[in-house]
Amino acid sequence: MSVSSELPLALVTHTLPPDWLSSLAGRCETLVGPVDATSLAPELAERLADADGLLCLLTVRVDEALLSRAPRLRVVSNMAVGYDNVDVAACTRRGIPVSNTPGVLTDATADLAMTLLLAAARRLPEAAADAREGRWTTWSPTGWLGADLAGATLGIVGMGKIGYAVARRARGFGLRILYADPGVHDVAEREFGAVRVPLDLLLRTSDFVTLHCLLTPETRGLIGEAALRAMKPNAILVNTSRGPVVDQDALVRALTEGWIAGAALDVTVPEPLPPDHPLYGLPNCLVLPHIGSATHGTRKKMAELACENLLAGLAGRQLPNCVNPEVYTPKHLPIPS
Repeated sequence: MSVSSELPLALVTHTLPPDWLSSLAGRCETLVGPVDATSLAPELAERLADADGLLCLLTVRVDEALLSRAPRLRVVSNMAVGYDNVDVAACTRRGIPVSNTPGVLTDATADLAMTLLLAAARRLPEAAADAREGRWTTWSPTGWLGADLAGATLGIVGMGKIGYAVARRARGFGLRILYADPGVHDVAEREFGAVRVPLDLLLRTSDFVTLHCLLTPETRGLIGEAALRAMKPNAILVNTSRGPVVDQDALVRALTEGWIAGAALDVTVPEPLPPDHPLYGLPNCLVLPHIGSATHGTRKKMAELACENLLAGLAGRQLPNCVNPEVYTPKHLPIPS
């Protein structure tokens, strides 16, 4: 989509369906990268010096090296809830607002977290593989026995919007809810009887542990050897947050040596996870290709919100979802009354 060189130039790192970007038509000139970009495409990198805005996905790193080549940049709009691919501090130093797309993917991601929990609890990948490969010879009273949800304990690490949405779903299955979070979630405690506990207690007492925390220096490697050894031997780990929250080498040992019963992952390190990675060979581990928000409606809403943030930044207005609002001062991009 190219309109006029008099309009601000926005680089869109990935090809998206045209109707997802329709709000940009006539309001900015866009240069779009390939659908499968894992870094900024060369044709976009060549235009960084002229770029006023950047709409990126989480597979593109926005760091000091990129920013130094983009002196005109007025906004970075990240089409994701997490923004660990963006050096927010570097953007802030340059007075560049950074946005994300929270809220619109809450339900889709919570649905997938529960799907992973159920699939792992009932050993669906193993059962499906045995059926497909001829190992299902008769009905067996002891075959493919899984875990009951009703009466079990679910530990939620990170009681944000997605964690809360998972708690709401889990309560319908009769799960007791524990959560570890820096803050108290009064609504979850009132509505679901959720109990806030220290992380070590959550790990020791939960039958299922699901991760919904942002990736920060504090949460990187949060679930490592010590945490996995602290979990019950019958426990199942679910991760739909970010891959680096879990130490995957420790997880391989945990699943192989029986520290925990199983794991279900929508996020890994790296992404994509190489086909020869040992996690794929473990019958008690389910790995998905980061599809937490992968519904037609959700991804479209994410793109539309990313466009809304982008256009606000290009116009010098407060972003609807700004992760570094301190850049908006009287000395920088004053907000029109």
